[in-house]
Amino acid sequence: MSMKKQYDFEKGYYPTNDYYGGKQYEKSMYYGGNNAVDSANAEITSLKHYKPNCAKVTGGTIGDCVSTPAPITPLTTGAVAKVPVVLAELTVQVNVNSIIDLPEYAWEIKDIKKHLKVTQCLLIQDTNVLFIKGFVRKNIQYATRTCSSSQSFCGDIKHCTVDVPWSCTTPVFFNGIAPLGPIPRTSVEFEYLKQQKIHGHGFAEKDHLMSGDLSEFNQISTEYFNELPFCELISSRIVEFDEQLCRTRPDGYKMPFEEKQFKSIEEKMVIFLTLKILQNRQVAIPPTGMGVIPDKHCYQE
Repeated sequence: MSMKKQYDFEKGYYPTNDYYGGKQYEKSMYYGGNNAVDSANAEITSLKHYKPNCAKVTGGTIGDCVSTPAPITPLTTGAVAKVPVVLAELTVQVNVNSIIDLPEYAWEIKDIKKHLKVTQCLLIQDTNVLFIKGFVRKNIQYATRTCSSSQSFCGDIKHCTVDVPWSCTTPVFFNGIAPLGPIPRTSVEFEYLKQQKIHGHGFAEKDHLMSGDLSEFNQISTEYFNELPFCELISSRIVEFDEQLCRTRPDGYKMPFEEKQFKSIEEKMVIFLTLKILQNRQVAIPPTGMGVIPDKHCYQE
């Protein structure tokens, strides 16, 4: 018959008696966290589970993917769709003249990369005036001087990015369809009839005043949320002429005779911007006699 060990609440463990080297030691087992600590021989047994590395996926993309046409089931009963409708398509010419000051002296322009950005394209309703503005982001690559001689010139290629703003207005000829004009908001006041007795000189006891009630204010307001025309960019073409200003040849340096330094550039640009003006409109699509478009593999010869 085995005897159950009593838990010592003061010491906080189950006491056992073991003999080591002819002496009696009190052996206790503490359980704290994930470790079991044996106080007699100071052995620590880890109860933590071993965690292998996380999942790993290896593989690649196969060169060719096979595709087969799927049947298309169009809507043939007719519908009313809200789609962008083209009001006009036009090419706007913008002329720009600006001066760019570089952060240091340059000796030669190596390259200029340009990107056209449009920040506003607004058609004023009930007119044909289009307001456009934006900027041209230019990345200028230029050469600097490190050392030179009468037959050589060495240096670094650096760059500077600037935004050249532009804006203009232009009349629009609606070669698509005229825009839908805005519907103004309305406000209508109304009154209720009020009858009241009249007390005063010159009125009989049977007289009554019938009129609108001045103690009330009643109104019906209607607000329409109109569709604003918007723009869509098609293409842009920039023709520019850049000229270096105040080119000077510094004293005290040996360099080829044609080398001169500058810090300012005057640029003249002509921008040709092609865009569309659209407006979301409700369009009625009539029914058609088409059914399901069959798959070509379903045909039998």
